[in-house]
Amino acid sequence: MTLFSDTRYLFVRYLKKLVRNPILLFFSLFQPIIFLVLFTQLLTNFSKFVVLPGGSYIEFATAGILLQNAFGSALQSGTSIVLDIDSGYLQKMLVTPVRREAILLGRLTSDAFRVVVQSAIILGLAYAFGAFVTTGVIGILLIFFTIAFFGLAWSGISLAIGMKTRSSETVFAIGGFLTFPLLFLSPALFPIDFLPPWVGTVSMFNPISYAVNAIRVLMTTGYDWGTILPSWGVIALVALVTMSLTLYQFRKVVR
Repeated sequence: MTLFSDTRYLFVRYLKKLVRNPILLFFSLFQPIIFLVLFTQLLTNFSKFVVLPGGSYIEFATAGILLQNAFGSALQSGTSIVLDIDSGYLQKMLVTPVRREAILLGRLTSDAFRVVVQSAIILGLAYAFGAFVTTGVIGILLIFFTIAFFGLAWSGISLAIGMKTRSSETVFAIGGFLTFPLLFLSPALFPIDFLPPWVGTVSMFNPISYAVNAIRVLMTTGYDWGTILPSWGVIALVALVTMSLTLYQFRKVVR
């Protein structure tokens, strides 16, 4: 069997597993939708006090909410690999001819696909509330690429933690500890000028700031490659680090 066919088989297997557990899909989307429907409406007058890209708060905050959804999906990657280990499914795959790389690639590609589908739902809801993507269809595709790329990079963290600790609770605890402070220490939900100066300093070293800025300019400004390309470079650097950790832990598991 080839790497492509093995990856495709496992990709379909993980998607079927998700479809058979709709509650998991619902709750992974629940928090971002609550933020979109309630949080943005509560702050609808925020644009009267602060100049925001796009003009309205919902257009500004949608980029951050999309990243928030990517976080939640990334954390589920680690819990899924823990379940595969505990149930013995991973051990069963290791005694088959399946390519070892396909086990991870199937997991990561299915996660990226799920994030894109969920992002499409969030963008559709945002459009219903008055948020528009100024760059059109191409811009939407680039937004999906950025989110999937970011989700892929961040999944590496939860996968490495899951394979190291083999505990779903630990994945969520450490993942939440890492992600939510980084989300609020970025311009995801509020402009940097509105936040304390020290937050602006921290955000310069926060990878989430770069990812959310790339999505935001595609939604509100246009093809600002001076923002988009450096953002992709930062995401690639994060992916290099997290995937290296994941591969290191994976080799220890499959020995």
